[in-house]
Amino acid sequence: MLLCFPKGVPVYGEKTAHKTYHVVDVKSLDPKPYCIESTRDQSERVNLKVVHKHGPCSHLNEDKAGAPTLAEIMSHDQSRVNSLQKRLRVKSDGNGLEGSKATLPAKHGSSIGSANYVVTLGFGTPKEDLTLIFDTGSDISWIQCEPCTRFKGCYQQQERIFNSSTSQTYKNLTCTSPQCSQLRTKGCSKATNNCLYAVGYGDESVTVGLFATDTLTLTPSDVFPNFAFGCGLNNTGLFHGAAGLLGLGRNPLSLVGQTASKYGNYFSYCLPTRSSSGTLAFGKEGGPKKSASLKYTPLSTNSNEPSFYFIEVDAIKVGEQTLSISPSVFSNSGTIIDSGTVVTRLQPEAYSALRTSFRRQMMNYTMTRASDPFDTCYDFSGHDKVLVPEISFLFGGNVEVSIPLSGLLYGSQRQACLAFAGNSDASDVGIFGNLQQQTLDVVYDVAGGKLGFGTGGCS
Repeated sequence: MLLCFPKGVPVYGEKTAHKTYHVVDVKSLDPKPYCIESTRDQSERVNLKVVHKHGPCSHLNEDKAGAPTLAEIMSHDQSRVNSLQKRLRVKSDGNGLEGSKATLPAKHGSSIGSANYVVTLGFGTPKEDLTLIFDTGSDISWIQCEPCTRFKGCYQQQERIFNSSTSQTYKNLTCTSPQCSQLRTKGCSKATNNCLYAVGYGDESVTVGLFATDTLTLTPSDVFPNFAFGCGLNNTGLFHGAAGLLGLGRNPLSLVGQTASKYGNYFSYCLPTRSSSGTLAFGKEGGPKKSASLKYTPLSTNSNEPSFYFIEVDAIKVGEQTLSISPSVFSNSGTIIDSGTVVTRLQPEAYSALRTSFRRQMMNYTMTRASDPFDTCYDFSGHDKVLVPEISFLFGGNVEVSIPLSGLLYGSQRQACLAFAGNSDASDVGIFGNLQQQTLDVVYDVAGGKLGFGTGGCS
């Protein structure tokens, strides 16, 4: 079936006159092979350029063999979801690893997942630029360090592995240092009294090494001496290409915690689509300038995992319809916002209502074979343009956020899937993933206890 549109009808993500549908150019669903740089003004802002790790804007994309397939991305994403939910089901008691002498925390830590977004910043003196995965679900920042090699403790990365002996400001932390005492899993080298750290992720990715300090450079004017991080000597898993990980959780050891005196526990980002670029900014000066368009919803915490960023979901709308879902469906298990999870996971009852409404409003299109975790997919190859219903989330504080088109469908014109999935159990935490955050300004005012959403973040 072909749709006919009158002259002047908007295309690709613009809404129709009824304001409840997006008109989508079907060809735009296929990934673009070229990079679209952000036009956002970055002057006088404390921010870093954000790119999709496997997109055309990333220099890590040069190794084509390292790009995961769709099945691999979704498998890794499900591993991350499983581990995040497991962390919240188990009381946070350290799993008995406090005195483990750097034995690996086999079950603690979120899965690194698909590791979509990376930023480049400087370590050491003189500064070495390194590209790191950034993750709001992790606290400890770490990089690969010499003397490990690809065959003896290091995975392959695009940039040169950091050599701490060449940095004039590098120092190993002692076992009695305050930073060492804050680690959840730590050990001590008896021979040198050096603090050891270990982080084991839910998908069996692992980093182990020395806990140390060095100078961290975000911009030429934003330099932080004595930044505590992991100098990884034994690292395996799904980190391929990137030099390490930047932790943006709520813990005092995260980048957010260690820069609080300057930035006031305030950061923001715009996650770009795969073929474009975005920003990661610190402090209110580096955040969105269109503050009038920001809408804030309260942040809350969970005692099992106080590092996670919890938000309150009240309802979901599809088109003009507010779905008939009891608020207790969302509140009983809670919802976190996470930069590392790709596809938003909903409580089973909430997902069932969303799927039913979406399918009803997409009855003019042919459904096609789906693959996990998706179950609602369409083949648009016989169309030039299609109508896709708008989906909005209603968050606490009477905040309504319309999900950008890039967060509604995942795939290509031959298999475009509803970009949401259901949890297997009603008690599992919901996760607001990075697909649904793309192109939005997302502002973490941690000190103020609120999370902001705005539009036009990457442009």
